Amino acid sequence: MFRDHQPAASRKLPILYEDNHLLAVVKPPGILSQADDTGEPDMVNLLKEDLKERYAKPGNVYVGLVHRLDRPVGGAMLFAKTSKAASRLSDAVRRRSFEKIYVAVAHGSPAAPSGRLRHYLRKDASRNLVSVHNAPSHETKEALLDYAVVAKRPDCSLIAVRLLTGRPHQIRAQMAAIGCPLLQDRKYGAPAQDGEQDIALWSALIGVTHPVTKEWMTFRSIPPRTEPWTRFDESDFIGIRDLLPAEGSNG
Repeated sequence: MFRDHQPAASRKLPILYEDNHLLAVVKPPGILSQADDTGEPDMVNLLKEDLKERYAKPGNVYVGLVHRLDRPVGGAMLFAKTSKAASRLSDAVRRRSFEKIYVAVAHGSPAAPSGRLRHYLRKDASRNLVSVHNAPSHETKEALLDYAVVAKRPDCSLIAVRLLTGRPHQIRAQMAAIGCPLLQDRKYGAPAQDGEQDIALWSALIGVTHPVTKEWMTFRSIPPRTEPWTRFDESDFIGIRDLLPAEGSNG
């Protein structure tokens, strides 16, 4: 089953799909996935408030966090509405049967038009920064992703990414490691540009087996027509999955 992004003006967050078990929405850039000690708005609590209001629920509302997006990243995000669904979806994430495809705008372009990146990441929690290494150690975790160059411009490229592991800052750090930092991602070496813009990374597609019906579900969100996404044609964002190396290939 395929669900497109159909924003509804009456909702606080655009909803891609909803049933008794799942809630797929579009996360705006700048919103936390989950509450932290800053007390700033986060997706879980925003959705709880929205569900409580829309369904006039007097008591507590359950919203289960299945996966995370970095705060500066927007796009498709999936939540569970029951603890059973949360458990089964979290298991799908662990088994790597939860498909996550992103689009990014990177400085320059990778040497190969498509392929697999394998690195070993070490997170410095005190600095909220990930370092990239070519060999494993007891302090690192393996990071795998597939990528494909979708379109090129003189100074940047549109890249589709399928995450095979879900490490913090993974796409940002791995792309920077091959000399292609994402636009506006100064934390990972992108040059400063005029204006305040979001990091050029968007969750474009989520695919997963429904935790109850067992039907394969796909949810898609296309980036907004703002800079730097407007450097590329809207048609460039269609069919990006077909450009990526086949799942399970060694790359």
